[in-house]
Amino acid sequence: MPEPILQVEDLRINYYTKSKLIEAVQGVRFTIYKNEVFGLVGESGCGKTTLAMGILQLVQAPGRIESGRIDFDGTDLLTASPEKFRSILWNEIAYIPQGAMSALNPVTRLRHQFLDVIHDHGGAGTKQEQIDHIHQMLAGVHLSPSVLDMYPHELSGGMKQRACIALAMVLRPKLIIADEPTSALDVVSQRVVLETLSKARQELGASMIFIGHDMAVQAQISHRLGIMYAGNFVEIAPVREIFENPHHAYTERLISSIPSIRKKQDVHEIAKVSFSESEKIRFQKPAPLVEISVGHFVAQHDRQPDRIEDV
Repeated sequence: MPEPILQVEDLRINYYTKSKLIEAVQGVRFTIYKNEVFGLVGESGCGKTTLAMGILQLVQAPGRIESGRIDFDGTDLLTASPEKFRSILWNEIAYIPQGAMSALNPVTRLRHQFLDVIHDHGGAGTKQEQIDHIHQMLAGVHLSPSVLDMYPHELSGGMKQRACIALAMVLRPKLIIADEPTSALDVVSQRVVLETLSKARQELGASMIFIGHDMAVQAQISHRLGIMYAGNFVEIAPVREIFENPHHAYTERLISSIPSIRKKQDVHEIAKVSFSESEKIRFQKPAPLVEISVGHFVAQHDRQPDRIEDV
């Protein structure tokens, strides 16, 4: 049995507006294992990024973490002291933001941004040793040391994204949260960034939560997939099992939305795939995940669960 690195139990995150309460994450529970890539998939607004922000405790007003437990390598992140949590960030949990174009400080050279992360989070060694280590990280993402003397606007989109990957990995974390790291890139840059990210993660032996809504991209990099809809998981399974044997209607529709290179398809017909109103109402309500085969869990919206296990 693989050893878990992150266990999330009954996490609930709400947004409070003047007109209504939005339940963005509705009591989700899942486990990430060591040296695993867990793909978090779903349409825009389903709660993927809010879930990631909850793990990182970066949920901002009007959002609020209501309840739950986030156990990271034996530490409950929700009850840890600010000092303890700060010692974990970057050192053990790193974040690759969704918008690399605006994630880097536009008025600071990259050299100072890397050194600031190392200094602020207790990096050891002399300044030259730190620079040498940064050069090693940059080489791992196919960037020249010369980029350290550049400002972010001097880099292309793909270079900025790879710089963010190097920055996230500079302190060798155990868990990386990558929030749609290729969404703003062209397909060629996407492939380079995916290969770079995958190789760098393997060299560190780190686990990763890879957030996105592109099922084709997820198939290339993830070991398991968690399918989210309306703040809930509706299916969790190994990536091959998801594609070959999807059980939830939402998962089936996500897969059917991927254009095929083997047969001619009408893009307008693909775009029409949607839920009926009764399906929307039913699927928006949290439902227990039931293990239908080894490691394959599906939300049971229409019947009582037979077997509920850790996911």
